[in-house]
Amino acid sequence: MSYTLSRRTMLKTVGAASIATLIWPKDGFARPGGTLVLRSYGDLQVLDPAYRVSEPDADIARCIFSGLVMRKSGDDWGWQPMGASSIDQLDDKTIRFTLRDDIQFSDGFGQATAEDVKFSIERIADPKMDSPYKDDWALLDHVEVKDKLSGLIHLKKPFAPLWNSTLPGTSGIILSKKAVEAVGGRFETTPPGQSGPYMLKEWKPKQRTILEINADWKGDKPAYDRIEILPIEDSASAERAFEAGDLDFTIASSGSVSRLRDNLPDNARLIEKPPLSYVWMGINQDAEPFNDPKIRRAMQHAIDREMVVDAYTLGGAEISYGIIAPGLPGNRDYVRYDYDPEKAKQLIDEAGGINIPLSIDILATSEYLAAAQIIQANLAAIGIDLKINQHDSGSFWSIGSEEAGETWKTMQMYITRFSMEPDPSWATLWFVPEQVGIWNWERWISPEFGRLHEKGIVEFDRAKRDQIYKEMQDLMDESGCYIFLTHEVRGILTRIDVEPGLTPAGTVLYPAFRKA
Repeated sequence: MSYTLSRRTMLKTVGAASIATLIWPKDGFARPGGTLVLRSYGDLQVLDPAYRVSEPDADIARCIFSGLVMRKSGDDWGWQPMGASSIDQLDDKTIRFTLRDDIQFSDGFGQATAEDVKFSIERIADPKMDSPYKDDWALLDHVEVKDKLSGLIHLKKPFAPLWNSTLPGTSGIILSKKAVEAVGGRFETTPPGQSGPYMLKEWKPKQRTILEINADWKGDKPAYDRIEILPIEDSASAERAFEAGDLDFTIASSGSVSRLRDNLPDNARLIEKPPLSYVWMGINQDAEPFNDPKIRRAMQHAIDREMVVDAYTLGGAEISYGIIAPGLPGNRDYVRYDYDPEKAKQLIDEAGGINIPLSIDILATSEYLAAAQIIQANLAAIGIDLKINQHDSGSFWSIGSEEAGETWKTMQMYITRFSMEPDPSWATLWFVPEQVGIWNWERWISPEFGRLHEKGIVEFDRAKRDQIYKEMQDLMDESGCYIFLTHEVRGILTRIDVEPGLTPAGTVLYPAFRKA
């Protein structure tokens, strides 16, 4: 793989933090042929699969640890063995597995065993561990160790998401029991006992993460010896870095896709994928004045969703009608409350007006700022001032977390995006009552929503699942806490000599990147 000198060694239009990530070592600017330089929309925060914070964490965790199975790259959803030499479902509640005999943990923690599989799965499912991802193993009974390398996963009931999201996803990762216990039971950015195709070589916060090939990995060898991941939060800045020759791969902003179709940079191609992700505006029902349901309902009527999405994506994506994307059971074509500014004013008057300042929290990117400014204008049109608070990723992802501080008490509204797995339960599980103060930043408590979530994960009939998940989104509408915006469009910029590893929804699979 060959590279040319960057046309610009620094981009004046990129923020200072982003510029820092683009400075190559002083001893030379040419990248080695075995090095791939990628952009991630956020810096890593927690690599522990049980406590990961965001998609960038999961992307790296799936590189440096092995699971029983892994997702396939391509246009069809599927999985393939990774750490397992064999795995099959004996009946609707029993999965049999045998590990390969050549999976080695780094740092002297030895061979991966069935005991490590038991530890890793039961650790996430254990209520005492309080993992935000415990619902990925909600119906686990236990893991039975048969011998050194084989065992059985026993479920309490049939579990619809098992092969769609749990086993191929980050919650299916195998950790070394000895390694995790040696570091006190959990970890963040210093992963113990790595076992995947790559190893975490270096992390410089807000600058870069370097992965290097794991010499002890006996599976399919990755095409690139080294991957450098640059955390550039703003998509427009990342696109400029790509155009300057400083990146081999980036996710483009939704608003740039139509432009890129007709005006690609040199030595580049555009790949488009239908994403599963969802973007919405959330309202904290415990924070004044939104503890009044009339004020929450007024917000649903005050905001012109089409204008917000047009600003967020520059006209590149359609509005959404819920949190479940087209193609999955539960995708809707309606919302119960939509743009009606006169109705919004009426509800505010009935509630006695809004007598305290309003604010909305967003990630500091051009897309989120554009969306927030339209919301600001919508509210100004009915006589309400709105302050926009911008955050870097480190501070943003803590604003609704009880564990992270006190901001959850005063945070009023926010806009964000959640990534998805190809099962509707992975959209709804973040809003169940148990997630309040973790990922349920709206602090909405609906026992009926929780009951339906439990019903959905054991239902295999597609038509019945469709009805369950539509009913759940109806409840979200009624709460007044949610304003659904878009599922975006997923545009990927890549060099013509790079064949990226991607799921059908455009999620990156770093070990699957190949030289075209």
